[in-house]
Amino acid sequence: MSSSSSRWGALAVLCAVIFLDALDVSMVGVALPAIQHDLNLDTSALQWVVSGYVLGYGGLLLLGGRTADLLGRRRVFLVALGVFAVASLLGGIVDDGALLIVARFVKGVAAAFTAPAALSIITTTFAEGPERNRALSFFTASGASGYSLGLVLSGLLTEIGWRWTLLMPVPVAIIALVAALKVLPRGREERAEGGHDLVGAVTITASMLLLVFTVVQAPEAGWASVRTIGSLAGVAALLALFVVTELKVRHPLVRLGILRSGHIVRANLGLLILMGSYVSFQFVAMQYFQNLLGWSALGTAMAFLPAGVLVAVTSTKMGDFADRFGTAKLIVIGAAALAGGYAIFLGIDRTPSLGGMVIPGMVLLGIAFALSFPSLNIQATNGVSDDEQGLASGLLNTSGQVGGAIVLAVVTAVLTSGGETLSIEALRAAIVVSLVLALVGLAISATGLRARKAVPAAEPQEARVYEAV
Repeated sequence: MSSSSSRWGALAVLCAVIFLDALDVSMVGVALPAIQHDLNLDTSALQWVVSGYVLGYGGLLLLGGRTADLLGRRRVFLVALGVFAVASLLGGIVDDGALLIVARFVKGVAAAFTAPAALSIITTTFAEGPERNRALSFFTASGASGYSLGLVLSGLLTEIGWRWTLLMPVPVAIIALVAALKVLPRGREERAEGGHDLVGAVTITASMLLLVFTVVQAPEAGWASVRTIGSLAGVAALLALFVVTELKVRHPLVRLGILRSGHIVRANLGLLILMGSYVSFQFVAMQYFQNLLGWSALGTAMAFLPAGVLVAVTSTKMGDFADRFGTAKLIVIGAAALAGGYAIFLGIDRTPSLGGMVIPGMVLLGIAFALSFPSLNIQATNGVSDDEQGLASGLLNTSGQVGGAIVLAVVTAVLTSGGETLSIEALRAAIVVSLVLALVGLAISATGLRARKAVPAAEPQEARVYEAV
């Protein structure tokens, strides 16, 4: 694109779409109890309203990036955004729980194609250096803000009606699509050579879907039942086939050698734990605040407001903190805050204290997300060659989305293990799952401090890499 104004206009469209992609991960949160009541869903089925989206998103992110490289970034972005708008409309008007879950899955698949295509458009539209760094900083902040503010917006819309949480993205997506047709670069694109790794994409997505289904159904079927053991064996077989495929196929979805880097593995595990535990905690909190305590959707949204505001306000400033303190320290502090927030909520009862539990807990969780999310992005791409930055970023996002779906399935199994009737004990046990995960994440992140002492030369690269995430 030739003019500066048209480039920044394109960036505005891309930021709006990544904001929508992230928003949809969390925006149905406060609406879940209302959806459950109106569509007569049990708790096990209800979690698929969340899991369907994150599995479609996380399971196909890597394939989405590859498709954009092969078929053209602009074309893939526009088609996927159109599908996103249609799926949003269908999700908002259906009266059947199964159809809603299908619509959510299709939306997640569409997001899996828009997100990497948008990032590629930015890196090819803005020249390397300060201009691109600034553009990418806005793009990353839009995603973080969309996710963190989703619950707050969900509460406001649910007061009108839960369907509005699903319909709201429709006009925004349509406006973004019309604007994208005008402002996105039309020039000839350089396309990657090779083909799709369809076997890899199918096996990794199928394995995650089967794993979530197995964990959710295990309390009813029995953990030692033939069905559960057979399903887990199927998951193992699909994962083994994925690994074999990636080792042998000419153009793998994931070059497994990238996982030989310890800091990349730590970053992926860190985001899996962060998103997995936090998405699950949100689900539990919705059940606690609305179904057990009888809070309104707006009141529940206000409970999450401190965490959302903290992330939105600080998300563009984390690069300065990373420059000064290093990502390893920030991740450790974030992991400790995450564990502290969950620990505070272990004190749930039927008369919760706003000042003693809700607000302090949410502030700690907001600090944890604000520190950890950008720092893990930095760490995941630090030291990675330019031609594999997309792979590293896609792998990290996949870890986060799939982690959210799998841990949510475990937490749902804990919640329903005693039947569909909610109890303080079941809710507390579900929060323990998030707390244990956070403590595991703290232990993993602490090993990064020792690794950094052994390799001090990596520190100066972090600021540069942060801006490229």
